[in-house]
Amino acid sequence: MFTDIKAFSSFSVDDIGRAQQFYADTLGLRVSRDDKMGGLLTLHIAGDRPVLVYPKADHEPARHTVLNFPVPDVDRAVDELTARGVRFARYEGMGQDEKGVMRGKGPTIAWFTDPAGNILSVLAQD
Repeated sequence: MFTDIKAFSSFSVDDIGRAQQFYADTLGLRVSRDDKMGGLLTLHIAGDRPVLVYPKADHEPARHTVLNFPVPDVDRAVDELTARGVRFARYEGMGQDEKGVMRGKGPTIAWFTDPAGNILSVLAQD
């Protein structure tokens, strides 16, 4: 039924302006905004798979990762994002190193949040 349909992902934030600044300026994504739709953001990610970010007054961040960024070098990505003010999350029992990187339990991965508390990650590219 959905074989030839391009799907897309979406998630909410509590402050669309802060989200736009974070995704565009901190992460360096191309972001467009549609104020006719209440400030709906589109994150233009390589591979022609847009991600929609919408404002929600009673936003509650998901308890799972909503967006993963595969990168060739997790340590380099963590260092660059840390220099841009991103703080990496630590989760009990995950065995993360001093940078917040988990190694050896699946893909090498590090988690961080956007200003609305949504969980994102950088993980080792296959």
